[in-house]
Amino acid sequence: MATTKVAISLDSELLHRLDRLVADRVYPNRSQAVQDAIRDKLDRMTRTRLARECAKLDAADERQLAEENMAKDATEWPEY
Repeated sequence: MATTKVAISLDSELLHRLDRLVADRVYPNRSQAVQDAIRDKLDRMTRTRLARECAKLDAADERQLAEENMAKDATEWPEY
C-alpha cells in the first residue's frame, strides 16, 4: 500500500517513550510504531461503536425476527 509522509507534533515525554520502543527494537522505526498505534486506535473505535449500536437492540425483538425468518425459510428448505 502506498504511504504518505505527514508531520505530527508530540510532547517530549511521548516522543521519549516512542524512541524507547524503537531503541528496544519493539518497532523498527518511529513511523511503524505510530502507524500501528493509529491502526489499533481506529480499530478499537470501530469495535466500540459497533458494541454501542448493538446495545441499542432489543434482544427479544431480534430473537422474534430471527425466529420468524427461520420459520418462513424452513418451509422452503428441500427435503433430505
